[in-house]
Amino acid sequence: MKSTLTDLSRRAFVERFVKTFLGVSLLPGPGRLRAAGSSPHPRAKSVIFLYLRGGLSHIDTFDPKPGRPEMGGVRAIGTSADGVQVSEWFPRMARQMHHVSLVRSMTSTQGIHELGTYTAHTSHFLTPTIRHPALSSWVVKLLGSENRLLPANVLINGSPQHPGSGYFPAHLAPLPIVDPGAGLQNAALPRTVSEEDFARRTALARAIGSHFVQQTPHRDAAAYLKVQQEAAALMRSEDLKVFDISREDERTRDAYGPHTFGKGCLLARRLVEAGVRFIEVEDDQNWDTHNDQLRAMRIMTPSADQTMAALLEDLHQRGLLASTLVVMATEFGRTPQISTVTAGRGHHPGVFTWWAAGGGVKGGYVHGQSDAIGEHVAADPVTMPDFNATVALALGMDVAHLEHSPSGRPFTVADQGRPVTALFA
Repeated sequence: MKSTLTDLSRRAFVERFVKTFLGVSLLPGPGRLRAAGSSPHPRAKSVIFLYLRGGLSHIDTFDPKPGRPEMGGVRAIGTSADGVQVSEWFPRMARQMHHVSLVRSMTSTQGIHELGTYTAHTSHFLTPTIRHPALSSWVVKLLGSENRLLPANVLINGSPQHPGSGYFPAHLAPLPIVDPGAGLQNAALPRTVSEEDFARRTALARAIGSHFVQQTPHRDAAAYLKVQQEAAALMRSEDLKVFDISREDERTRDAYGPHTFGKGCLLARRLVEAGVRFIEVEDDQNWDTHNDQLRAMRIMTPSADQTMAALLEDLHQRGLLASTLVVMATEFGRTPQISTVTAGRGHHPGVFTWWAAGGGVKGGYVHGQSDAIGEHVAADPVTMPDFNATVALALGMDVAHLEHSPSGRPFTVADQGRPVTALFA
């Protein structure tokens, strides 16, 4: 008689192993998911994912080391959260920390920008054999959108390094917005095309496309047809107005700031109000501060501080923060030591800080810690897959749910990430 393992197909065995690994067989540590499906009541309906490209220095921002020479003379200041300090360069965010859960024990092995960015978005290492979907595409695939006409996944000012929908169909990729102050580009009909012509062309494209999909049973063909049909429907919709931030009053626009990051976050808030599920906004500054750390931070931090604080305050005032999970992420931290040659900080994936606010997470909370100089994790390490699994759980997703790549390999939303349930209120 054959053994049970022999009777199982390779795929079935791997699926069963993954479900067991993520679900019930491993004993989790404190604050971790206890079993598949044992989630807190989901509160988040949408995610605003703020990506600070280049590797944000944790010591100079949200994990200061008061009085240490590694601070380079920069002070730590108190915040609206008892016992929590941040760098003096973030005075506005200091007043919003009662909304925020800081994770000061993020850790990674990826110290190259492209590799760190890929893992931050997909929870996987970059390999030459497969392109993994970004977290946002997982969210849309499993949860869909609350607005049937608007795209559920939007990327504002994104870099070419964004992995997109990976091996998922193309219609799950984010809609790219290059200039958040210019509305949705190419959404209006050319003056030479009448409504009747547009309707005729749309019907013809649908007929030809449907025939091609029937003759070509490949999911990308169906996905591109779906993208075209959704785009045509959106062009006729009143919901297009949500992309026009000029409809906001001057006081609100000023609060966010005139720069791309500010406009992007204001647009993100408008999209959340309209039922868009996942919006990523990438800062238009490069936080890769290899040279002259203090000068670079002095120049860059005012706009980032202004915009992130304005977003949290605006969401809170509108009653949206409780149902919107705001995340700040970066690919790695920076070295505690400031170079005597360049006066800058190098790449440092060993420990860094991400944070989350709203969407059911605790406010005024710090999870984990780095050591005295911010060089190593001192308590409760959290990986990028762990954090991404936490985001998925906040949305009510099953982190053990399996999807298959075109080659038949099973994958879950955050690889082997274990949600940090200690973050939830």
